[in-house]
Amino acid sequence: MAGHNSGIDYDPNVIDNVHINLSAVKRRAAQFASNRAVKKQWQAAWQLRAITCIDLTTLAGDDTPANVARLCQKAVNPVDRSILSQLSMDGVVLTTGAVCVYPNQVKAAHDALTQLTMNKKVNIPIASVATGFPAGQTPLGPRLEEIRYATKNGATEIDIVINRTLALTGDWKGVYDEVKQMREACGSAHMKSILATGELGSLTNIYKASMVCMMAGSDFIKTSTGKEGVNANFVVALVMLRAIRDYYEMTGVKVGFKPAGGIQTAKDACVWLSMMYEELGDEYTHSNLFRIGASGLLADIERQLYHYVTGCYPSLTDMPMG
Repeated sequence: MAGHNSGIDYDPNVIDNVHINLSAVKRRAAQFASNRAVKKQWQAAWQLRAITCIDLTTLAGDDTPANVARLCQKAVNPVDRSILSQLSMDGVVLTTGAVCVYPNQVKAAHDALTQLTMNKKVNIPIASVATGFPAGQTPLGPRLEEIRYATKNGATEIDIVINRTLALTGDWKGVYDEVKQMREACGSAHMKSILATGELGSLTNIYKASMVCMMAGSDFIKTSTGKEGVNANFVVALVMLRAIRDYYEMTGVKVGFKPAGGIQTAKDACVWLSMMYEELGDEYTHSNLFRIGASGLLADIERQLYHYVTGCYPSLTDMPMG
């Protein structure tokens, strides 16, 4: 991942008089939604790139060290070696961008990855959701302590949730101050700020939340927890990407982007990559600046790669970890 965003002092002028051209945003988003997918070897290449950008996630109430270890196994070996061999990728190290778990499962993920990557040149980050995920409706003190607990146990990336109450009541300085304290609590870990865009009420609020989080030191901004009624979509993403561009023009700092929730197919992943390429450039198609939060996406990508090299789709026994 890229270096830290050190943030800047809160400046209300940055978010004053924000106007979103809704019809233009919708028109641009529709262009991406209707894009014809790339085919053949180019499609396979984009699918492999997408794998390296996945934050492979399990955020279930019944998570155990066993299923977290299984997730880590899949993160280290996301595609069957026989498929990679037929793609002329023998010897190529291919992993997901990270694994993402609850704070209580960070140690299990750390232990599993340590064992799996022993004597290998592999370094898979451990991301952990924190700060009262997904609602964020707990006092600030326990939210900060949750970050410290996760980093102490081995998390190298923290996905925080912003206080939507402050955002919806227009207390943007309050949002900034909280996120700033979360940034400090993260220490050396990278911080992704989840905006929960489906609960912010308007595109204007989404732009303001994006800018405030970046001003406060977020290394990534993320669309959703995956638990809201509305998750990642192209309209919301465009507003956030334009905010990332504006912040870069203002500070020279590149902040990453992470869509999450509802991204389930290889085709979806390729469309998201094309959006990043067209809006922000090739650098934003790599894991240091782009991540996809997903739990089921990898299985479909592997399924499509299997079809590309064999001409048929796999049975369940051909993909036992799918």
